Amino acid sequence: MKNCEYQQIDPRALSTPTPTPPPPPCAKRKTQRPRRKWEVFPGRNRFYCDGRIIVARQSGVLPLTLGLILVTSGLFFIFDCPFLVVHLTSCIPVIGGVLFVFVVVSLLQTSFTDPGILPRATPDEAADIEKQIDNSGSSTYRPPPRTKEIVINEQVVKLKYCFTCKIFRPPRTSHCSLCDNCVERFDHHCPWVGNCVGKRNYRFFYTFIVSLSFLTAFIFGCVITHLTLRAQDEKGLVYALQESPARYPFHLAACVPSLTWHMNVCSVKHNPQTELVVCFFSIWSILGLSGFHTYLVASNLTTNEDIKGSWSGKRGAEDSVNPYSYNNIFTNCCVVLCGPMPPSLIDRRGFVPEDGDPQATPQELDLPPFVAKNDTNMEENCQDFALSCTA
Repeated sequence: MKNCEYQQIDPRALSTPTPTPPPPPCAKRKTQRPRRKWEVFPGRNRFYCDGRIIVARQSGVLPLTLGLILVTSGLFFIFDCPFLVVHLTSCIPVIGGVLFVFVVVSLLQTSFTDPGILPRATPDEAADIEKQIDNSGSSTYRPPPRTKEIVINEQVVKLKYCFTCKIFRPPRTSHCSLCDNCVERFDHHCPWVGNCVGKRNYRFFYTFIVSLSFLTAFIFGCVITHLTLRAQDEKGLVYALQESPARYPFHLAACVPSLTWHMNVCSVKHNPQTELVVCFFSIWSILGLSGFHTYLVASNLTTNEDIKGSWSGKRGAEDSVNPYSYNNIFTNCCVVLCGPMPPSLIDRRGFVPEDGDPQATPQELDLPPFVAKNDTNMEENCQDFALSCTA
């Protein structure tokens, strides 16, 4: 047998290139900035503060509303309050300040809160609904109206299909044409607050109009009182108005050097006609709006339902009764205004998952883990539980 000699080769002397490992599946995702859902939101809304604030795109009237409130209240606090504090009581600026804070806070909450927007259906969900609607299998057959009927408190309620959101709208839901969204418990789209009024911000809207009614009436009464007191010291109301020209900005600029002179002279020499006119023409509409929505709250109705006459027999259904009313004014008010605040369903600050990536894990997509169980595992678990009980 021949001896075989093997020559030892140093592996470092070989010039064979080492293969480079493939890049990880998530390398592409890590290089790109993750997008949030508000950046690709399909509705006509604007988002601020990284999606924390949502307003309608047609929100140009909101600055006008806020400006009227600030200007009218500012003139009242600067010119009327000092005179009324001296001649009446020091509680007047306190009451006005509390009402002013309620008005501004409730206005901003109404404008910047999600009114109850429903998310649109995914392509798979939309295709499944389309198959359920048109299951005739014939190309010439026209499907029936896309509605569903459900029973709520022994009252038949129709659910309409939304061609934009590709969903059957839940009860009391309507699609806003200005915001292009389906809103839960849709009341109306209010341009004065720059947002829709729905399930999640209706209580803020009601607080806004009620507190604004009190503030307007309070300022109007104080201005009348101010004019009456000034007319007693001078030669009548007409003479008092003529001797006090309407020049708020000029008096304010002239009074800046001396605060004491401003408090004593400008509070008497200003003209409250601006506040009087604004409050006079706005108090009637605001009081009427507050009374109308008080009626809606007590009846558990929405403006949309009241205008359409859904439960008042205007459509020919004499036996139609509001299925959402509890037949008690106090209970209806508590349900509408004091019920639990439902969470937002659009998750506007969540991250957008990348479609078509099979390597994405639930943790990377910000989704809860899901473990599938088949019938075999369930039967085995039931058998083990039965054996342990018998033992």
